[in-house]
Amino acid sequence: MKQKKIHNAFYEERLNIIVEYINTNLDGKIDIKTLADLSHFSPFHFHRISKALLGEPIGAYISRTRIETAAKLLCFSKSSIEEIAYKVGFESPSSLSKKFKSHFGISPSAYRKTKNHSIKKTALMKRELNIKKPKILEIEDKQCLYYRMQGAYQTLDYAKAWTKLWAQIKSQKLFTKGIQMFGLPYDDPNVTDADKLRYDACLIIHKEAKSIGDIGVKTLKGGKFAMFLYQGSYKYFADVYNYMFEEWLINTEYELRDEPVRERYISHPDRVAEDKLKTEFYIPIK
Repeated sequence: MKQKKIHNAFYEERLNIIVEYINTNLDGKIDIKTLADLSHFSPFHFHRISKALLGEPIGAYISRTRIETAAKLLCFSKSSIEEIAYKVGFESPSSLSKKFKSHFGISPSAYRKTKNHSIKKTALMKRELNIKKPKILEIEDKQCLYYRMQGAYQTLDYAKAWTKLWAQIKSQKLFTKGIQMFGLPYDDPNVTDADKLRYDACLIIHKEAKSIGDIGVKTLKGGKFAMFLYQGSYKYFADVYNYMFEEWLINTEYELRDEPVRERYISHPDRVAEDKLKTEFYIPIK
């Protein structure tokens, strides 16, 4: 059993590397051999192992990530469909249109024209949110430990993620002042199937660290962000996102950068009343 855990941790570590490579190279050709080389497996074993870990073939994962990124850019950027097509790695706008319609049942131009930013229809409940006007910030690069999860955001085992991360802080002697807890929800539940939603739990660190098994180390890129401070229950995060993207962003001069949003958890849910929890949301803008 111990040997099995060691192997699983190794596979997770290699998967983190290739997924991060895919996420940061959507605008170019992603060569399967390059991914296999990064994983240190032969192409044959690479396909089998990546499918087992991702729950789908690596090619399908890359294609889906490109299409879903295009959907977000159609919603929240002013880039032309042609520009978006090249930005997410398609050879032509027609190639994007074909794949987009096949995946979502609607063309990119029709989707943008409808101004409907939810491909998967959900009932939207209006509620009063305790959220402050955003601050526009320039943020520096930050080093972090991270643990990747996949599945419906409401059902992920966040406690396990933070326990694993803090255990590495202790074992690698990384404790300093200023360690912060961030979450990176990569996908929009209105666009991506629940079982495919990706999330990284991150601890911002200030010492040199190393990847251990399924705990990775990476740099969170800096840049311009709109930071919203929200006070209230985590269960209303969907409403917070609706406000930030559908009411604030599309009514400003800002455009969305192709980076994941960030959530900073200021309060500890075991020590603070649910309606008093404070969370900062960082929207990447240009």
